[in-house]
Amino acid sequence: MTQPKKAPEIRFKGFTDDWEQRKLGEVGSVSMCRRIFKEQTSESGDIPFYKIGTFGGQADAYISRELFAEYRSKYPYPKEGDILISASGSIGRTVEFTGKNEYFQDSNIVWLSHDDRLDNTFLKCFYSVVKWAGIEGSTINRLYNDNILNTVISMPSIAEQKNIGTFFKELNHLITLHQRKHKKLLNIKKSMLEKMFPKDGEVVPEIRFKGFTDAWEQRKVGELTNVLSASRVHKEEWAEDGIPFFRSSDVVSAFKGIENEKAFISIELYEKLAKSSGKLEQNDILITGGGSIGIPYIVPDNKPLYSKDADLIWIKHSANFDSTYLYTYFISEEFREYLASISHTGTIAHYTIEQVKDTPVRLPLIDEQRALGDFFVSLDHLITLHQRKLKKLETIKKAMLEKMFV
Repeated sequence: MTQPKKAPEIRFKGFTDDWEQRKLGEVGSVSMCRRIFKEQTSESGDIPFYKIGTFGGQADAYISRELFAEYRSKYPYPKEGDILISASGSIGRTVEFTGKNEYFQDSNIVWLSHDDRLDNTFLKCFYSVVKWAGIEGSTINRLYNDNILNTVISMPSIAEQKNIGTFFKELNHLITLHQRKHKKLLNIKKSMLEKMFPKDGEVVPEIRFKGFTDAWEQRKVGELTNVLSASRVHKEEWAEDGIPFFRSSDVVSAFKGIENEKAFISIELYEKLAKSSGKLEQNDILITGGGSIGIPYIVPDNKPLYSKDADLIWIKHSANFDSTYLYTYFISEEFREYLASISHTGTIAHYTIEQVKDTPVRLPLIDEQRALGDFFVSLDHLITLHQRKLKKLETIKKAMLEKMFV
């Protein structure tokens, strides 16, 4: 029989003692607040009352300060730093109690009242990797006291616990910072997409770059350039390698900044098809006509690339518009609203060549188009940087949780 590990794969310098296995019930007991009845709550008030549905979010119920003071003094109440656990709904979700004046729903929100053999910062990390006793492989949707108390925890010394807890606290802080920066940049982009394009019935936007004063004109995409699609390629004609074959899923993945399983066609088939339908070139735009419709992609260079027929509409680059500007238009709220207004798009879920040709787009002069396109490309670059940093930090956290716990 395999003996359980007595130390993690990675640990801080200076710590060599074996970790000790205990049940949570040996170091503490489950506590919860006194029951609050619906008639004791109100929609506004002094003390937020968190139910399982608002746990970790915004309270939608309150109790009086007098009731709070009475219950906090008479009945169990968490100490600052205690780790609250959701016992129903998304079971095992945790929130660190910060010591604010707030109250929590009994039985659905609980915490482990423990002795000084356990540090809360370490316990919070342990809850990220915990396997609750008695529920693995079952369909149970509630965490009972026995599940918590019978759960086995491997514990190092308090000093090592605090080192581990501090490490993950700082890592979580970095992750939160990048999440906030990423969200802030997304909000800036959303706001600028609304304010840097004219509103309905107007010919200039609310915000524009200095030096541009001319009115914008409205054209149809089909008046600016050729709109086409590639010749059909059947799945049995795909190859294991060769020329990348872009599908709507590839465009959506590129838009989200994630990898998609690649498809290819042979060089011979590419050359044959390119003679009849032409070749994709740098700054051409592909836009999804099937699946998640209306998602754009700018062809980044002149490397050979082939695209799926009706699922991807092909807009040739032209001197009549700047490609980065047109791409920006395709991700704007104005374009989204236009798509929603096309009568049968919502039911058939296709954006056809004719519909692309008929799509209205408001255009400033080419220099302003370039300025707008460059602005949003730079903004997207910043967003992608924070997205990558965030993903990297989350990957590091996942790896460290696996390697720093027994």
